[in-house]
Amino acid sequence: MKKIIVTDDEPMNLKMTEFLLKKNGFEVITASSGPECLNAVKENKPDLILLDLLMPEMNGFETYERLTACEESKDIPVILLTAAEDSETLEKAASLGIFACVGKPFRQPVLIENINRALGI
Repeated sequence: MKKIIVTDDEPMNLKMTEFLLKKNGFEVITASSGPECLNAVKENKPDLILLDLLMPEMNGFETYERLTACEESKDIPVILLTAAEDSETLEKAASLGIFACVGKPFRQPVLIENINRALGI
């Protein structure tokens, strides 16, 4: 079973995404902040990370840069979940090497398709 860490500062978003992923056969670990995500990655060795962009304390880009700076997590694919789908955000995500950006609120088939592509399923 593929393991996914979902990071979002909105509890309802975490619950909805967790429910959807479990329904599709994934093991899910949730984190409500960038630092919590970094700790969860160290403890759980996920196959994929879903990362909200707009979070207090440490945003999605900052969290991603920390993940890629660490040997253990630099190769884990990351899908950015964002309500900010402007060209500047999308270009920055692509330049950093983020696997995909999925707009929020996301459509379930689009998210699952991107997850499957990232995991090679």
